[in-house]
Amino acid sequence: MRPFRFGVIAESAQNGQQLLDTARRAEDAGFSILLLRDHFVEGPFPHQLAPLVALAAVASATTTLRVGTLVISNDFHHPAVLAKEAATLDQLSGGRFELGLGAGFLRRDFTEAGLRFDQPGERVGRLEESIGVLKALFGPRPVTHHGRHYTVDGLDSFPKPVQRPHPPIHVGAARPRMLTIAARQADIVGLQTVSTANGVMTDDPAGRSARNVAGQVQRLRQAAGHHFDSLELSTTAIVVITNNPETAADDLASQRRWNGASARQVFDMPSVFVGSVQHVVDLCQERRETYGLSYFVVSDRVLDAMAPVVGRLVRSAAP
Repeated sequence: MRPFRFGVIAESAQNGQQLLDTARRAEDAGFSILLLRDHFVEGPFPHQLAPLVALAAVASATTTLRVGTLVISNDFHHPAVLAKEAATLDQLSGGRFELGLGAGFLRRDFTEAGLRFDQPGERVGRLEESIGVLKALFGPRPVTHHGRHYTVDGLDSFPKPVQRPHPPIHVGAARPRMLTIAARQADIVGLQTVSTANGVMTDDPAGRSARNVAGQVQRLRQAAGHHFDSLELSTTAIVVITNNPETAADDLASQRRWNGASARQVFDMPSVFVGSVQHVVDLCQERRETYGLSYFVVSDRVLDAMAPVVGRLVRSAAP
């Protein structure tokens, strides 16, 4: 089984000092990576710093912490521009960058920035083509590509990334087509347990169910074939460290508007961890064995609460 990794999304950082403080705390606690989202607007998440610029600052202020995007919205970045910026960040970080990519889902990002918000199939098609162009531009030779969405004529992108053949590519996926693309193109697959249909994000407990996550893993396995064992499986986790799990689960269901969800149903969600530090440690091990999940991403709001879990699962396993 893959070793555990833990990532933290710096979603509360509203300025450089807050960002670097979060990064140093994450590195000290043993987290593998600090991540930033890619949005123009506030909601459903707080305002986010521009990810690639901000991550360069994090890389310069840390030594072992990896940096990554969760995720870059493909329609905001032409692949020729993104390849140059990503490779530069990989160079500046000494090979610590991970490139998370998505099709872009939040309608307000597009409409308020004056961008066309196409149908999901069109956005996903551009993403799939963009990944191929990015991989080619990270390679050693000039690239000529005439596709449906992008045209590149003899471009020899500079610089080249430190990590070869390219920085790890992380694709978030929930629905069949995206899971298939992720299975074939990604190094890391983030199993999405929320819905992003119709240009908004909704948190339906059915998407978080054990049955749904098991189905996502099975589809990945079918699409990836022999490549499946090389994939790192991830999820963004909700974590509540508590000695009163029943009450905490009921409160969580109420806060998330999971109408009718019992505490037992909350406990069974593979992306939700409620209980003592040792219980959360046990759940991480159980969900790695059951679903293959080994890379868990949490909000910076629970960084300190998760530190003992990270210590037991990562630092205790270090040689």
